[in-house]
Amino acid sequence: MSKPSLRLSVLAGLLGLAAGCATAQTQQQVAPLVNGMYGALEALYKDLHAHPELAFQEVRTAAKMAEEMRKLGFEVTEKVGGTGVVALLRNGAGPTVLVRTELDALPMEEKTGLPYASQVKAQYAGRETFVAHSCAHDLHMASWVGAARTLVALKSQWKGTLMFVAQPAEETVSGAKAMLADGLFTRFPKPDFAFALHSSPSPYGFVGYRSGPTSSNSDALEIIFKGRGGHGSAPDKTIDPITIAARFITDVQTVVSREKDPAEFGVVTIGAVQGGTVGNIIPDTVVLRGTIRSYQPQVREKLLAGIRRTALAAAAMGGAPEPQVELVPGGAAIVNDAAVVERTTAALKAALPGVQVAQVPPITASEDFSEFLNAGVPGMMFFVGVSKPEDVAAAMKPGGKPLPFNHSPFFAPVPEPSIKTSVQAMSVAVLTALGAP
Repeated sequence: MSKPSLRLSVLAGLLGLAAGCATAQTQQQVAPLVNGMYGALEALYKDLHAHPELAFQEVRTAAKMAEEMRKLGFEVTEKVGGTGVVALLRNGAGPTVLVRTELDALPMEEKTGLPYASQVKAQYAGRETFVAHSCAHDLHMASWVGAARTLVALKSQWKGTLMFVAQPAEETVSGAKAMLADGLFTRFPKPDFAFALHSSPSPYGFVGYRSGPTSSNSDALEIIFKGRGGHGSAPDKTIDPITIAARFITDVQTVVSREKDPAEFGVVTIGAVQGGTVGNIIPDTVVLRGTIRSYQPQVREKLLAGIRRTALAAAAMGGAPEPQVELVPGGAAIVNDAAVVERTTAALKAALPGVQVAQVPPITASEDFSEFLNAGVPGMMFFVGVSKPEDVAAAMKPGGKPLPFNHSPFFAPVPEPSIKTSVQAMSVAVLTALGAP
C-alpha cells in the first residue's frame, strides 16, 4: 500500500472509531458542561465585541486569549506571526488537533444599537476609522475558549495534543501566512487534523458543512490607467483615462460572462475608482481597485489573464500609454477533507439531536484557514447559524426585510444558543479526531 493510501486508511479508521465514541460522550457530558460555563462565555463575548482591534493590532485581544488558555493549563506562546497565539495541551500519545480562531475586526462602524456595541476607533490606512466585530470573530473566540474548557474537563477520556491557534489578520487574508512563516508547523507540532468554524446568518441551531471547495480563491487588482490631463472643454488635447477606465469596467465583465464556463463560479468586482479633482479638468491618471473570486484554479487563471488583457486593450483603444496592472494573490479556497467531513458530520448528527446538521453550498467569500490545510493538514471548516429563525423566515418571504449578513454594520449574532451550539459542535469535532476511547 502506498504512503498516501496508508495515511487515508489510518485516517478513516481513526475517525470511524472516534465518531461513535465521541457521540456517547457528548450526549451525556458536553451539553451540561457548556450550559454550566455559558455565563462566563457570554461575558467574554460581549467584552471582545466592545473592544475590537484591527489586523496585526490585536494586542489586547491576543493577551486575553493567552490568559484564558494559561488558566486552563495550556502551554502558551504569544507573538507568533505578529500577534498570534499558540496554546498547546499535551495529554499522552495520540493525534495533534489544531483548532483555529481569528482575532481581528473590521474597519467599519457598528450600527446594531446593542448595549455592548463597539465605539472603538483606530488608525487604518492613514486615517481614523471605527472598528467593529461585524464578522463575528468575537463569537468565534468565545466558542474557541469554550471548546478548550470542555476538552480539558473531558481530559480523562482522550489522548493526544490540543493545538489551539488564535490567528491575527484573517480579514486581510495574511495572518495565517504570517504564522506559518514564523514557524507554526516547525516550532510547534505539525497537526494531524485542523478545524475552524464560522458564523453565518442562517438560523441558530443549524450547523452547515460540505466536502471539497468550501470558500473562494481571493485575488486583488489595482490598475493605474495613464492619460494626458487637460481642460475639460478641450478633450481632443488630452488622453482621457476616465473614459478608458469606464470602458475597462464594462468590458472586463465579458471575461466572466463570455470566457468563463457558465457552470463555474467567478466574480470580478471593481470596488474603488479614484481619479480627478474637479469637473472641468481631465486627470492624468485613474486608479481602479477590485477583487476577483473563484473556486477552481483554471477559472482563477482565466480571470486573471482576462483582466490583464482587457486593461491593455482598453488603454490601446484610447491611444494611451500601457497601464500599470497589479494582480495581488490573496487567500486560496478552503478545500475540506472528505474523510474528515464524513466522520465529523456523522458524529455531529448523532451527538447534537436538537441541531440541524446539513450540507450547504460553498461560500463566495474567502478565508485564510486554507493556508493551514494547504500545508498538508487534512481538516474542515463548518458553519454555525447565529440568527433568529423567525427573522430568517421573514427575510425569505417576497418583499421581506433583508437579513444583515456578515460585514454588515447591522450584523448582530444572537449569543444564546449560537455560542452553545458552536462550542458543542467544535468539541464533538475535536473528540472525533482525537479518537476518544
